[in-house]
Amino acid sequence: MTTLQSVPALGTRPAAGSQPSRAETREQLSKATYDLLVIGGGILGISTAWHAAQSGLRVALVDAGDFAGATSSASSKLLHGGLRYLQTGAVKLVAENHFERRAVSRQVAPHLANPLTFYLPVYKGGPHGAAKLGAGVFAYSALSAFGDGVGHLLSPAKAAQDVPELRTDNLKAVAVYGDDQMNDARMALMTVRAAVAAGATVLNHAEVTGLRFTRGRVTGAELRDRTSGDEFGVSARLVLNATGPWVDHLRRMEDPNAAPSIRLSKGAHLVLKRTSPWKAALATPIDKYRITFALPWEDMLLLGTTDEEYEGDPGQVEVTEKDTAQILDEAAFSIRDQQLSRDLITYAFAGLRVLPGGPGDTSKAKRETVVTEGRGGMLSVAGGKWTTFRHIGRTVMKKLEALPGHPLGEDYEPVSTLPKRLPLPGIANPNAVAHRLLVDGPAPGPRMAADTARHLATHYGSLSFDIARMANENPELAERIHPDAPEIWAQVAYARDHEWAETADDVLRRRTTLTIRGLATDEIRGKVDDLLGRKA
Repeated sequence: MTTLQSVPALGTRPAAGSQPSRAETREQLSKATYDLLVIGGGILGISTAWHAAQSGLRVALVDAGDFAGATSSASSKLLHGGLRYLQTGAVKLVAENHFERRAVSRQVAPHLANPLTFYLPVYKGGPHGAAKLGAGVFAYSALSAFGDGVGHLLSPAKAAQDVPELRTDNLKAVAVYGDDQMNDARMALMTVRAAVAAGATVLNHAEVTGLRFTRGRVTGAELRDRTSGDEFGVSARLVLNATGPWVDHLRRMEDPNAAPSIRLSKGAHLVLKRTSPWKAALATPIDKYRITFALPWEDMLLLGTTDEEYEGDPGQVEVTEKDTAQILDEAAFSIRDQQLSRDLITYAFAGLRVLPGGPGDTSKAKRETVVTEGRGGMLSVAGGKWTTFRHIGRTVMKKLEALPGHPLGEDYEPVSTLPKRLPLPGIANPNAVAHRLLVDGPAPGPRMAADTARHLATHYGSLSFDIARMANENPELAERIHPDAPEIWAQVAYARDHEWAETADDVLRRRTTLTIRGLATDEIRGKVDDLLGRKA
């Protein structure tokens, strides 16, 4: 592995075109009065800020941690219609989910999403029969206008060729359907970039310590920069609480007597090294309502998820031994033992689903968005699905536009008049980008490795060429961060200068895949800190 002795010198000044410094952003936030202050940098808050900025509003977005630092980077990495919703007769919901899924993966962010074939194994004695599942995947594909092919049944022998680790004992048939997957942290970051390109001002690692009030109405927030300790405030005509699992915590800052509005469900996942190639994902029914996933993702295997009520501190959510055992036990319904060895686990993560308050099994609860207005006029919004992040942003904007008294004013474009499929930055055909990266290597020196080119193309799109340019200008930045991962050091400098990376975790967990691969060694973390720590 490279020692990269000169890394500190690479961080002495931000590159041309990089975002403002944190000090400049704090000053900008404290001096202006914004139309909308969004508190919470998960995908729901990010999407709302994006659409609000596109409408011509002056928008600020802050988060106590990193963008997508909690639940939004702890999903199953899927853009999907929701096959299980067909069981409850939610045909319209599935059709709407498919519409959003296809819009994101085909027009909005084809460089960040990729199609994925799913195999749904039908075992003797299982909760569903082959005829029922065959009809289900056909209906599912019909609701997508057969854009991913026609849902059908496949023989166990053919399925085992595509997924060698599939258990074939008592396997009667396999139902086939199509959805999409993504790297959720990268999708969220690109949406932040889209919001900023539209005029939003954003700052991560900025914790709300209190709310500002004017004649009883919430008109901003007091904040503390967690990286420097500096305290500052932001004034706004309207404040949106989009803090996800922390939504009721902020509501109690507005009104100490605010009743709980949500409940939380924990979803845990495991990441494993693969023992063989996987050409499809597995979606295995556990019971009448639950499915366990085995997803080929980032050259690894993603297993999950759990679904149980969570009542602890949202900041302390973690994968327990019970979670690990449950995920492996459920995966064993359809996966051979050799692929489920604990020695293959590289990473485990857990996130919290935000569900409407009320009784009942969390696995059966609707994944709907909850919107409440507090006595101080702060609007709180939580819940929903990653697949419909654009739709949620538009829906929240429509609610803000319809508020009595028009707190946002009237001098802006209604969200209904915006283009329906605004693309995210870097939009391009990833295959074409990867080809260009391989062909257009530096004249002297080695060409870019094929796996690095593919990784850049599917995580940055056409913005990959900016990273390649940095690597061409400084050969040390062209070196791999770890020999077993496709990422190069130029991505760290790029994350610092263009993607608001402030900590090693920001880089290694969310802007690259080093942590998830189990490769974020102390040595690498130290070098990343060196690159970040000398940011001007």
